[in-house]
Amino acid sequence: MKKEELPKTIPVFPLSNFIIFPKTTVPLNIFEPRYIDMINDSMSSNKMIGMIQPKNSVGEKIPPDLHDVGCLGKITSFTETEDGRFLIELKGILRFKKSKEVNLEKKYRSLEVEYSNYYHDLDNTKEELKFSDLELIFKDLKSLFERKGFIINWKALEKQSLDETINALAMASPFTLEEKQVLLETINLDNRKNKISEILKTYTHDVFENNTIQ
Repeated sequence: MKKEELPKTIPVFPLSNFIIFPKTTVPLNIFEPRYIDMINDSMSSNKMIGMIQPKNSVGEKIPPDLHDVGCLGKITSFTETEDGRFLIELKGILRFKKSKEVNLEKKYRSLEVEYSNYYHDLDNTKEELKFSDLELIFKDLKSLFERKGFIINWKALEKQSLDETINALAMASPFTLEEKQVLLETINLDNRKNKISEILKTYTHDVFENNTIQ
């Protein structure tokens, strides 16, 4: 996709503890009427929507405040079920920073967005990171996933490019909403790898502390 083709205003799906990264694809089950409307509108235009996390706020503000950074996605698969739900697959294109919320008199929310900090998400060039550099991270992640009861097809992941693998693991990880948001906002893959490592150390420390207390 070219820079000039990127929409300046996008509909957004504020979904808590759910993040997409560029070059990853996720399934979504759409059933709320406002988001059914959003997907219908998107399918009839550029097939793009933004995924962005709402902030945790005291008092459950309605509508909730949104984080500053999300990811633009393109609908790559669309199925309507007999009971009126939409099953879609959304592929992450690039991250965006929200400029302001706009009222287009729709039931769903829309944002004016800025992409300039994240144009490198569109690059097909691979960052120079070797799998050997990540063996410890993968080992620690695998241990954390197993402790949390998550099942990951690691052999399938190893067939993907390195950036796809790291982003997929960051997205699927049993990290907190805030930790996933930090990973989304890291400027590049190398920083994301280091941040995953930092977060994992806190989980390893927690397990050690818990074992010590017992």
